[in-house]
Amino acid sequence: MGLLVLGSLAGAGSASADGDDVHHQGGAVATLDGLKTFDSARIHTGNGKTQSVSAGLFEMNVQGGGRLQTYCIDIHNPTQKKAKYLETPWGQTSLGSNKDAGKILWILRNSYPQAGDLNALAQKAGAGKLTPQTAAAGTQVAIWRFSDGAKVEAKNAQAEKLADWLEAQAQNLQEPKTSLTLGPNAVSGKSGEKLGPVTVHTDADKVSVTADAGVAAGVKVTDKDGQPVTSAVNGTELYFDVPAGTSDGTASLTAKTTTQVPVGRAFASASKSQTQILAGSTESTVTATATANWAKKGAIPSVTAEKNCTAGGIDVKVSNAGDSDFTFELAGAEHTVAGGDSKTVTVPVGEDEAYDITVTGPNGFSERFQGVLDCETQGTPPPGTSGGGETPPATPSPSPSEDTAGGTTGDTTGGTTGETTGDTTGGTTGTTTGGGDLAVTGSSSATPMIAGIAVVLVAAGGAAMFFLRRKKAAGQ
Repeated sequence: MGLLVLGSLAGAGSASADGDDVHHQGGAVATLDGLKTFDSARIHTGNGKTQSVSAGLFEMNVQGGGRLQTYCIDIHNPTQKKAKYLETPWGQTSLGSNKDAGKILWILRNSYPQAGDLNALAQKAGAGKLTPQTAAAGTQVAIWRFSDGAKVEAKNAQAEKLADWLEAQAQNLQEPKTSLTLGPNAVSGKSGEKLGPVTVHTDADKVSVTADAGVAAGVKVTDKDGQPVTSAVNGTELYFDVPAGTSDGTASLTAKTTTQVPVGRAFASASKSQTQILAGSTESTVTATATANWAKKGAIPSVTAEKNCTAGGIDVKVSNAGDSDFTFELAGAEHTVAGGDSKTVTVPVGEDEAYDITVTGPNGFSERFQGVLDCETQGTPPPGTSGGGETPPATPSPSPSEDTAGGTTGDTTGGTTGETTGDTTGGTTGTTTGGGDLAVTGSSSATPMIAGIAVVLVAAGGAAMFFLRRKKAAGQ
């Protein structure tokens, strides 16, 4: 019994961490691999106190193939080990309300790793000699000054000179194009019509387009003239061509390509893990999907959702391409959309809170959206820390047990001081100290509690089995 309940808890945790993210309109999906190239920095937290952190480049593995290098733009939140990240528009992150977001993009394009000649970079910045570790640290420090408004400095003198030069030179640039998205990613209509358009937005030269398995006979993906489409470019409009008389149903299409994700694209986590911004990419696989619902008559709904950082919630848009009203339930309230109309409902969600939103309607209609709303750089203070005045502990550094390119070892001392020693390629060492319990990358505060529950459940299960066997033996 104990093992069975433990398995249920583990499954629930996994589902919550991954989430469906069915409202993700496309782009790269990646898993955090850890902080790989870094040196030390010092944050001034107020009241004359400072906190040491590791500052530098993270790496991620792209789902489907490829690698990403990223910097943190959310200094007060820790990273979660193996967190799932989604390519996300600036407006759905803290960058949307940051007047200096474009300066961060300038830094990314003009510093390490995009500026691969470290001697030339050091000469421009008057920074003497730079290593990959000090260049990464200086770049991260400059980014934090714009992303978080942090009072932060690199411990290495040459890294600090680079940070100062980048901060002084930075200019506001426009948000880069998406690697690949489809908009909208859900459409509806009557059979006998072309349903759409679904517009392709991409930075790649070309993407492949395929109808997913299970498409009803005769349903095709076409352009507006009804010609079949198997490839597309930026701006291409796609349609689901549903022949008259086709039984009520649904279909989906997938756009896919291999490309370098544009530098400066934001990556938000599907769990509570610090937001990242792209500094470099190998050729990576990116995909986007869109769905269509059709019927011969009645209500024909489609639903999309996206984060609204300005309103502090999730915008759920319900469209009805049918000829009768569609009544649905959302967040405990009932709403109605007339035929040929649409309605957007903003569901309030607290900062850093997980959301699980379901739209339900007649005949078993259900659409579910999950994720975490992370629109601000100020993370939720860990238990035992003050929510105001003093900056919460920040540790955008690898877990003491996490391996980096060259090995990482660490010892975290309880109480008010923690120390993490990291050795990357080149022998960089970083120390982390600060008030309160440090939030360590790759760990979760729930882990000890879960472990404790597991022990109790296993013991209970064993005891139950023991008494059941004794009872059976006595009966025999």
